[in-house]
Amino acid sequence: MAEKATIYKANIQLADMDRQVYGDYSLTIALHPSETHERMLVRILAFCYCAAENLVFTRGLSSVDEPDLWRKHDDGRILEWIEVGQPSVERLKKASSQAESVKVFAYGRGLDIWWKNNISAIASLPKVQVQCFGTGELQAACAGVEKTMNLSVSITENMVYLSTAEGNTYTLGLREMRDL
Repeated sequence: MAEKATIYKANIQLADMDRQVYGDYSLTIALHPSETHERMLVRILAFCYCAAENLVFTRGLSSVDEPDLWRKHDDGRILEWIEVGQPSVERLKKASSQAESVKVFAYGRGLDIWWKNNISAIASLPKVQVQCFGTGELQAACAGVEKTMNLSVSITENMVYLSTAEGNTYTLGLREMRDL
């Protein structure tokens, strides 16, 4: 019998000073059995960085035809296709053909190798923007992951300040991959 996803709840007070986006969000996140807390946290942060009307989590790892998040227009067009991790160039080409904009929030071991092996192919895809989180910062912030989370997220100058209800604060930087 296959393992089921574990459900997490995140109540987020968001203040994105870079985009002038402010709001309260109640997210329900399904943690796939093969997914790490680190990946789930990147999905939550990607949501915060892209917060907008009609932005939703998809079936993610459970579907090869969908990104981790997307924002669709009311007419069904995909405005933003948002990937987490180190997607293949073929996947990004497919996303570019279906969406107006493609964002990748990269992280994890082997990130520099993935980037080195794919930089020219990704650079040829004008709709694709790749950003990354630092591994140490992300791993530290995973200490704040709980089944129910009350988070305050402030974003300014591509830095995220993540505070938990327990009083823990984590700082994470988001960089363009060209900065590696």
